[in-house]
Amino acid sequence: MSRAAAAWQRAVAVLALAAACSACGERAPTAQAPATAPTAAKRAPPAPAVPTHPLVRAARAQVGVVNYYDPTYVRLDYPGGDVAADRGVCTDVVIRALRTQGLDLQQALHEDMRANFARYPQSWGARGTDRNIDHRRVPNLRRWFERQRWQLPASERAADYQPGDFVTWDLGNGVPHIGIVSDRKSWEGDPLILHNMSRGTEEGDLLFVYPITGHYRPKLETVASVR
Repeated sequence: MSRAAAAWQRAVAVLALAAACSACGERAPTAQAPATAPTAAKRAPPAPAVPTHPLVRAARAQVGVVNYYDPTYVRLDYPGGDVAADRGVCTDVVIRALRTQGLDLQQALHEDMRANFARYPQSWGARGTDRNIDHRRVPNLRRWFERQRWQLPASERAADYQPGDFVTWDLGNGVPHIGIVSDRKSWEGDPLILHNMSRGTEEGDLLFVYPITGHYRPKLETVASVR
């Protein structure tokens, strides 16, 4: 074996060992998180000096603060209730970002769901509303967004997604996910996503990794109680 070939084999072995150690050091995802992280995630180019959308700013402020994915059922204050600041699920990224803009999804969704319970998904066997958890479920958020007429077509064109948009995905086996479109882009030009999949709030190249089930553009000035 040549010296160059031996050096190449050693380099490959080192990289394989590093990858294995990295995988062992990650927490196992919860039942509501995907089994594996997306393989397409790549380092992003530098961000703009000032984010172009306040929801992007609010979501990015959660990075490094929200460090855990924790789907535990928690009894919340109402209105304005929240779980511990260092944890949450994917929907909490959206909930917290919207609260910085004066919209409390806990209260808004609860009031609409209480008045229109039959119009919301009946996937959990509930006979009535639960203001501790209803707003933290992706299918309920999707229905509320639709009722606010925020829905846009789910396309495969990166240019159709603007900073501050909400996107939902099917991660497989009926597991839904939601995130906020960032003002940063991958090296390929796809918008990055601010979300919490299993390791706390992070920003990554997720947009076209999983099947997109919904695309929404918030219009906070038009929020209404839809009947």
